[in-house]
Amino acid sequence: MATPTKKRVITPPSYWDACIPLFSLVILVGFSVALFGLKATNGPMQVAIIICVMVTSIIALKNGYSWEDINQSSRKGISTIVSAIFILLAVGALIGTWNMSGTIPTLVYYGIIMITPSWFFPVSFIICAILSLTIGSSWTTAGTMGVGLVGLANMIGVSPEITAGAVISGAYVGDKISPLSESTVLAAQLNRVELYHHIKTQLWTTIPSGLIALLVFVLLGINQPVAFDTLVTRSELAEFDKLFYITPWNLLPLLFLLTLSIFKVPAPLAIMSAALLAGIMAAFIQPQAIARFITEPDIASPIVAVKGIWLAMANGFQENSGIPQMDVLLSRGGMDSMLLTIWLIIGAVVFGIMVDDFGLLDKLVTPLLLRARSLGRLFVSVVATAIGLNITAGDQYIALLLPSKLFYSEFAKRGLAPENLSRAVSDAGIVTSPLIPWNSCGAYMAAVLGVSTISYMPFAVFNIAAPIITLLLGITGYKIRRIPIEKKTNS
Repeated sequence: MATPTKKRVITPPSYWDACIPLFSLVILVGFSVALFGLKATNGPMQVAIIICVMVTSIIALKNGYSWEDINQSSRKGISTIVSAIFILLAVGALIGTWNMSGTIPTLVYYGIIMITPSWFFPVSFIICAILSLTIGSSWTTAGTMGVGLVGLANMIGVSPEITAGAVISGAYVGDKISPLSESTVLAAQLNRVELYHHIKTQLWTTIPSGLIALLVFVLLGINQPVAFDTLVTRSELAEFDKLFYITPWNLLPLLFLLTLSIFKVPAPLAIMSAALLAGIMAAFIQPQAIARFITEPDIASPIVAVKGIWLAMANGFQENSGIPQMDVLLSRGGMDSMLLTIWLIIGAVVFGIMVDDFGLLDKLVTPLLLRARSLGRLFVSVVATAIGLNITAGDQYIALLLPSKLFYSEFAKRGLAPENLSRAVSDAGIVTSPLIPWNSCGAYMAAVLGVSTISYMPFAVFNIAAPIITLLLGITGYKIRRIPIEKKTNS
């Protein structure tokens, strides 16, 4: 006679169960920043988040889940970021070959000629806003134009932290309202709103936030020197001319990437293709740069070029000009430069998925929903949940998806049109993601721009203003569209 299988009993989590992982996250991440400062993301913060994953696993086991349940949740979390991992690796390769091919040096060269310091920050914001609206990707905008602008800031002596804030502010204009942005499309789909109606609704927070950001960057730019030091500028331009053949042809990889993005080629393929094109171009246009990089005189030139392209994509381009300022600016990139960021993202997303899968998140959010009796409190709950998920889950898509799922029915019950929710979760979920150091977006921006999240955070003005304005609209009821309650739809 077969022994009956013992049925597992799953115990619902207590409030303490739900709070312990979040308390652990706040304490350990805060302690890592206190001990290691801006270097916390070089490993200590990753260790802190992995420990939080272990704490969450112990709570799940206590409540009756099996280790296989925990493994399955972890696998699900990692599967959601496979595309992001490939984008990160491709961007690392792109930065390496774009430095070697002269693409980034050319952007910096023309920037020195055309942009004055007093207008550098607002121009950086406008350029990145236009680019992100055109291609719909904050990551591509920051990883291409943003890299050049921050490099230029270092060259001419203006603040790279403010520049990074301007780049990220501009990059998220397009991520929030471009019809080509997957975040914009997802926010509309999750809340069952027609895409262009969602974008039109978004303008009520996007335009004021953009104008506030532009004004702040103009005011910050006033404190910059009125003009470049002519001797320094000529010296820097002369050094670029010595190291690279400066020509508009060097910008072809950028144009190629923009074209692929407009035609919706998947981001990893588009970025890697642009990286390979730049590497091939370097073999013909910048052989002197490859010769400085691969110092092996005994092998044939074609092999030197192949090794240069390969190593620039794997480990980044290394400039050996003997000019410290140039070497620091141009020695960047490579897939391996993204590994710490990938480590951080994997830990953060697995933690976020587990907190959701094992009912810990719902335990904390449900009381918020029950107490949100007024319109203002409801919007505060949506914004707080989305920002909280960016902090705890470490991924903007989770911060976009879960509040849409949790609050959709409540908005319908109260006769609130779904575009009110789609706008709120976009302003709080998409836009605040690069402000969190361990969030996938914050980690990515810090990695590609070379400026820590904590350093650029105060200057990401658009990203700070958007959720505040959406809260003001919710509290005052201004531009909050209502629908007859009898016409509501069930989720």
